[in-house]
Amino acid sequence: MFQLLKAKPCLSERAGHLAEEIEALGRQERRELVNRLGILPGHLLKGQFQLQLRGKSWRATISEQRRQIQQLLKESPSLKPELLAALPEAYQDGILLVVKETPLSEEDLPAECPYTLEQVMDLGFYPGSE
Repeated sequence: MFQLLKAKPCLSERAGHLAEEIEALGRQERRELVNRLGILPGHLLKGQFQLQLRGKSWRATISEQRRQIQQLLKESPSLKPELLAALPEAYQDGILLVVKETPLSEEDLPAECPYTLEQVMDLGFYPGSE
């Protein structure tokens, strides 16, 4: 629908504004996906590299982000293909989270995400809990 609205110059100015709003909403949803996805590897890293500090809130945060991402994908199925593409960007956000909230530095952490998308989204995956 967005492409139709954008491609038809004869549509009213109002339709053009609607098309812009739809596009902005898509960007906002993608940003929310990346934000939530970034929290996951960040907390997975915190748990993996700080085993002694893991508590119930650690698992609760991971579970909540997974649930919120699933809900976002349910409401906006067009975001599903974005997941894999968003993981590297989200991982970098996760590194920033870890560096900000722990004594760990960027050099202490893997440069690339050590988890697959399947692991990140797996309700039972918690590194170091094997």
